[in-house]
Amino acid sequence: MRHLSLIAAAAAAALLAGCASTAGNAPLSLGSDPATACAALTAPVPASAIRAGDVPSGAATIDSATWMAATPLAVAERGPTPAARVTPATPAFCRILGRIAPVDPAAPPIQFQVNLPAQWNGRSVQYGGGGFNGVLINALGLPPAQRFDTPSPLAQGFVTVGTDSGHQNKPGEPPQAFALNDEALLNFAHASYKKVRDVSVAIAQRAYGQAPARLYFVGSSEGGREGLTMAQRYPEAFDGIFSRVPVIHWTGLQHAGLRDGLATVGEGWIKPAQVQAVHKAVLAACDSADGLADGIVSDPVGCRQRFRVGQLQCAGAAADDCLTAPQVAAVRTLHAPLDFPFALANGLRQYPGRGPSGEGLPANGPTGGWGAWWLGSAAPAFPPVPANGIAWFYGAGAIQYFYAQNPNADLKTYKPENHQARVQQVSALMDSTNPDLTAFHARGGKLILLENLADYAQSPYAGIGYHQSVVQKLGRSTVDGFFKLYAAPGVDHVGFGAPANVDMLAALQAWVEQGRAPAGLQLVEQAVQAPGFAVQRARPLCEWPTWPRYKGGDAAQATSFECVQ
Repeated sequence: MRHLSLIAAAAAAALLAGCASTAGNAPLSLGSDPATACAALTAPVPASAIRAGDVPSGAATIDSATWMAATPLAVAERGPTPAARVTPATPAFCRILGRIAPVDPAAPPIQFQVNLPAQWNGRSVQYGGGGFNGVLINALGLPPAQRFDTPSPLAQGFVTVGTDSGHQNKPGEPPQAFALNDEALLNFAHASYKKVRDVSVAIAQRAYGQAPARLYFVGSSEGGREGLTMAQRYPEAFDGIFSRVPVIHWTGLQHAGLRDGLATVGEGWIKPAQVQAVHKAVLAACDSADGLADGIVSDPVGCRQRFRVGQLQCAGAAADDCLTAPQVAAVRTLHAPLDFPFALANGLRQYPGRGPSGEGLPANGPTGGWGAWWLGSAAPAFPPVPANGIAWFYGAGAIQYFYAQNPNADLKTYKPENHQARVQQVSALMDSTNPDLTAFHARGGKLILLENLADYAQSPYAGIGYHQSVVQKLGRSTVDGFFKLYAAPGVDHVGFGAPANVDMLAALQAWVEQGRAPAGLQLVEQAVQAPGFAVQRARPLCEWPTWPRYKGGDAAQATSFECVQ
């Protein structure tokens, strides 16, 4: 029990620190009888209080307001991601469950969850979703990339907020099927997150007598896209946004998933043993280029010049330690940019390629690398099956339901130019690529983007390219004052492979509230073992385009590395 008391003490300390810095005000509370106060929070939120630009909204109904008992820290033996194994301790809190009514009777409602702490620090954190959403985010877990030994935002006194983005997954139905309804697609694209934000503000106002003084948004993957979308479409909505591995160039990504999957049909599919052969060849060519052979490619851009997949082509019969000509061609397809025959939103015509680095990841987890995202355990099927790579499963379904608008569309013959008007329409809805962050910057917003450089779920170079486009639009000095881009070498989409954890919410909060820009951040790789979550190795978190080079000393310490360009 001692470790639980330590966790509780840490949470209390963080809460007190957070409360003390809330504009000099004392923390607000739900009163002497929080359970009764919670139960009274059932009045609907009128549609007039919910605004998402010119998108109409129905009213929000509160389905339940329940006082929840405190729960201890828990760690699962297995999980799809390192962070998914950690369930942080939560204090007693008021859980609000509700739904925003659609305007179209055929559209689903937007479900939401708002968690109200007994002692509030005056701030809120809204969590992004993942994949195609359709699952209610309870906003009780750790934020993206968060260190496992830090209290959750709720335990720190934040109001926390989550949503399903306006549709609910159904058994036996593809997760993309909702897109056939225009309102559901609009909610998924952007409207639901702003609507739920407004509802959460109204609920906080009722519960504590005032609206949040500061609002934050944190999201990874699809949730990262949502965060960037908020900065671009609703610049007044959030003060600070942390976007990790965002699927920012959404239309390009889905079409790349189709293209890269088709490259592995038939003789192009690469077996797991051959994936490991490629992984080893990349490490042999690039691992020690940073001064240390440790299984991490710190400079994957430089690795593009050092690694040549053609050198792995079989001289004779196919074998586990070489690739056939069709397999080499498939890898080159994955590495190459995808060009569109017409302009997408914000003038983009290209989606960047992926790799090299991280092909065989992870050695200690169920998802990652080519095996999870690109190749799966079986060559692409028509229609996709769970054994296929996630990018094929996602991309093929998106092509059919979002772009072709036909669940039976022939994936082998699909061409974007045959659906140009619809592709451009969806691109305008879904792609978070608008570089004009003038309004977000003008109102004092702060934005942090983190790309994992061994990511095969999406191309990290899409986010890097976006940052460059903002610099081109607004100027380097302006961008440096409100938008930071970081890169994590050797880390895959979900956090396997290399040091990946950092307390980015605290860094963002200090930047927003104290004007203290992030500096000296470190990534850590932690054992998923409570209570200590021991740090196994650390690296400096370098601002792009710098990367960590070993300069000598203990290779497990971040101080043994320097960020170089």
